[in-house]
Amino acid sequence: MANRHLARSIVLQTLYEWDFRKLPVERAAVLLKRNIDEFAPGLTDSDFLDELLSHVLSKREDLDRIIGKAAPDWPIEKISPIDRNVLRLGLFELLFADKEEVPAKVAINEAIELAKTFGGDNSGKFVNGVLGSIYKELGEPGKEAAPRKKKVDVPFEKMPIKRLGGAVVYARDGKDIYLALVHDIFGHWTLSKGKIGDNPSIADETVEEGTIREIKEEIGIDIVIGEDLGSNEYVASDPELGKLRKQVHYFLGEAKFVSLTLEKKGGLDDARWFKLGDILELNFYEDILPIVTKAINLLLKK
Repeated sequence: MANRHLARSIVLQTLYEWDFRKLPVERAAVLLKRNIDEFAPGLTDSDFLDELLSHVLSKREDLDRIIGKAAPDWPIEKISPIDRNVLRLGLFELLFADKEEVPAKVAINEAIELAKTFGGDNSGKFVNGVLGSIYKELGEPGKEAAPRKKKVDVPFEKMPIKRLGGAVVYARDGKDIYLALVHDIFGHWTLSKGKIGDNPSIADETVEEGTIREIKEEIGIDIVIGEDLGSNEYVASDPELGKLRKQVHYFLGEAKFVSLTLEKKGGLDDARWFKLGDILELNFYEDILPIVTKAINLLLKK
């Protein structure tokens, strides 16, 4: 048995025991060490096991929420403990693992094999159905990618740069101010945004023009660009290009208070208007909060 497959098996057994016995999170590391000593005393990749276990546990609430959306007929607490933890493990690798080390199809296939080995007669089929549904929702990343050699890590300053434009979209309805937000499959409300200049026919478009176009495509409304809210930057993984820098420039964008129509694409599952006073109760990414806060302060001064 390959080291990584054995490692996943041990992490799964640890998650199962922790879950079945309803133990505190901090006990999981103790269980893992015992299982390594018992089932794989010569295993050399212990860091992989430690990191995989801790990451699955730290993201468990997000993983369970996504599983619940992908399998609405099966509340998370009703799924058998083995299947539940196979899904958590597989989904974590599908969403968050380095795609160079664990391509999407590898993450799904490994989870299916674990389900067949440790679960019931229908476990493999069930896990395949749930993870396959999420994979399709994500747009089947890497589906057409040919096998390739592992890329050498590229320094941050030499990573390819992708430009995006986004907006804090607002509208007025009487005396009330509303913000239009999109919801992603990881459980966060965030700002509508999209790629700038990727289409050769509009490669020379300005960031403002591209932002207006992308907002229209993503949530179905026209906006008028207002104040510049600044930029943020983060590193992402692309199936073809590897790691790249995504630079997002944000604006304040005014729209009419009309119904939103979310574009059908992977990664987003809702779009909604929120009253300004309700915004602080939502779950945002940390790098989005300063942008939203700046926009709210500008709107309150208008």
